[in-house]
Amino acid sequence: MLRQILNKLPRKSSSKKAENRDTLYSNAPTNSRSSDLGTSKSGNLTTSFPPGNSVPDTVKSYSNKNVRGANLKPNGFVLSSSYEALPGFRDVPNAEKQSLFIKKVSLCCVVFDFTDPTKHLKEKEIKRQTLLELVDYVTKANGKFSEALMQELVKMVSANLFRVFTPQPRENKVADGFDLEEEEPSMDPAWPHLQVVYELLLRFVASPETDAKLAKRYIDHSFILKLLDLFDSEDPREREYLKTILHRVYGKFMVHRPFIRKAINNIFYRFIFETEKHNGISELLEILGSIINGFALPLKEEHKLFLVRALIPLHKPKCLAMYHQQLSYCITQFVEKDCKLADTVIRGLLKYWPITNSSKEVLFLSELEEVLEATQPSEFQRCMVPLFRQIANCLNSSHFQVAERALFLWNNDHIENLIRQNRKVILPIILPALEKNARNHWNQAVHSLTLNVRKIFNELDPELFKECLLQVQEDESKEGEVAARRESTWKRLEEVAAKKAASNEPVLVFGKAPPSTTSL
Repeated sequence: MLRQILNKLPRKSSSKKAENRDTLYSNAPTNSRSSDLGTSKSGNLTTSFPPGNSVPDTVKSYSNKNVRGANLKPNGFVLSSSYEALPGFRDVPNAEKQSLFIKKVSLCCVVFDFTDPTKHLKEKEIKRQTLLELVDYVTKANGKFSEALMQELVKMVSANLFRVFTPQPRENKVADGFDLEEEEPSMDPAWPHLQVVYELLLRFVASPETDAKLAKRYIDHSFILKLLDLFDSEDPREREYLKTILHRVYGKFMVHRPFIRKAINNIFYRFIFETEKHNGISELLEILGSIINGFALPLKEEHKLFLVRALIPLHKPKCLAMYHQQLSYCITQFVEKDCKLADTVIRGLLKYWPITNSSKEVLFLSELEEVLEATQPSEFQRCMVPLFRQIANCLNSSHFQVAERALFLWNNDHIENLIRQNRKVILPIILPALEKNARNHWNQAVHSLTLNVRKIFNELDPELFKECLLQVQEDESKEGEVAARRESTWKRLEEVAAKKAASNEPVLVFGKAPPSTTSL
């Protein structure tokens, strides 16, 4: 009786059992650009990279529905005995294409060991061609993507892209301020595959068939944080893709915008105040430059705090030169949006002004010129005294590039106009430095530029120039008298000390005898 009842129960087919076996996902390093993608004669996308390159050892394995007969190898990777290509999209009816898409995505969740270019060549090529088919499908899609498709696609992207980078000795040079542009960037050998994954993600996010309300469930805060972690990649091709993708995500998913800005802030804080090591600061700033450009007026307090707490302190690290161009653009965007921020920015620059790093000083002076170009007279007057005290120090710098760059400020018509309007305050501050350069500076170019600036002030207001020049001469005379008195005092002290030493008497210091050793 029991046997008859059991025989009536429905049985699962063997194919269902096979499809429900454990799958494997893995993380592997990446790097690349969409320009490396092309199109084959059959209409499918191809890449110009040869298959079978390698990947760092930081690869984790997971599972995949389309891998049958998988055997776990000692090195931690799973090798499928029947990893085979699926039918093309042209070979199935339209109603089954999204289902086939999901199967192909699952097939691509397997991450192979690229450290050995001789291993699994057939499987790697199958995966690469499958990825290209997926890119082609997403690009040509003419119907909304289903939620199941989105879920599987994001899962596959996560499996292939997200991983922890292994610290490289090269990173230490970043903190020491070395110029890394002369070195060859570190290229990920797995890029021919990972590039296509990035391209697929980019096409998916940019596609009009992607419903943001559904996709935000899978492209969530966790996904965005892991995407931001990838900006620390040493491969510039990967960072370029990440920059484009994150910008698209920011534009498409409005609900995520505050979170993205906050997460980028946290990366900056860690970089400024803890590590001073990060490869993707310039790319993140480039994204922010576009975001700041779109800020509505009046600026929110949140955005002003971002300027004060993150952007201005980014002038502190030694490796400023690696991202200064993008940082300067962001700073200038703020001043152009709200001219009242000019005083805040200029005082911030003065706070972080380098003392012993001449190359950074040149960068600061270049940025200062861009900020002053967007500065209104009322804001200029609020900060001109401390500003021109610093400029006067730069004029007297023994490094000719610093002095020359400071003198070039007078070549800017807007800045020269601001100086003309406030010459009664600025000339007394700047003239002593000009006179010192005119007499003593070793560089001929600096000497000539100094005479030109001096001539501008003299022709602009001869009476003021003469009055300030007399004051400079009077101050120099007083300084000479003070120096002479100081020298005379030291000579008298030396004579008294020598006389007392000869007679073994205690020397009086400022009219007081030193305490005797017996009293101690």
